[in-house]
Amino acid sequence: MADQPSRDLVGSLQKGLDVMAILAAHPAGMTLTEVAGEAGLTRAGARRFLLTLTASGYARQDRRRFALTPRLLGLARQWLDGTSLWPFAEPHMRQVAATLKESCSAAVLSAQDVVYVARVPGERIMSVALHVGARLPAYCTSMGRVLLSGLTEDELRRFLDHAEIRKLTEKTVTDRAKLFAVICQASVDGYALVDEELEIGLRSIAVPIRDRSGKVVAAVNVSTQSARFTVAAMKREILPLLGRAAGQIEAFFAV
Repeated sequence: MADQPSRDLVGSLQKGLDVMAILAAHPAGMTLTEVAGEAGLTRAGARRFLLTLTASGYARQDRRRFALTPRLLGLARQWLDGTSLWPFAEPHMRQVAATLKESCSAAVLSAQDVVYVARVPGERIMSVALHVGARLPAYCTSMGRVLLSGLTEDELRRFLDHAEIRKLTEKTVTDRAKLFAVICQASVDGYALVDEELEIGLRSIAVPIRDRSGKVVAAVNVSTQSARFTVAAMKREILPLLGRAAGQIEAFFAV
């Protein structure tokens, strides 16, 4: 009976989980050779695990490097049973939401979408129903543009070349060259503001969350009704609050 548990284990699953853990420890990505060496696998064996993870959406391949994707957040959300993925960020987001009486959210980039990882609803009802795990297109959302602004120019061009872009409102920017310029400007400005491009009557402004290396890893935003805040008022009243909250959240990444 002492060796019964070992006979019940699925060795290939265990090795696959080991590969995921190794990738999780190297967010910048690893080559096939590096993964094989660290996991103690042959190149052929490591390749099968990496391609399986990529095909299932849990990893992505960029030339010779493999890295995990935010799809794991879907599993995390179920495990957390409704608890925010970023409990340390919530107090700062709640302060922003309470001050403005508007919703405050955080998201990460996943393929062509942003995925909400934390959200504090505002006092006013918004027609867009959002929750942790919700997805919205990156190209026409403030958090999406902030997250895309963290890509290199080549990465951004590839994203726009393959993204499904359609006109959601009369104000939605769909020209890929204009989107490229707008996103690059967000990188320069340090924020993105989207005015009724996702939905008429909805405005949002977002700033980036950076890790210790300065890489954009998430975004935090405030969404409001256009009747509540003009574009100028959002820059004047909301942007400073968001900037302070982002700095406080980033302090946890520096630990």
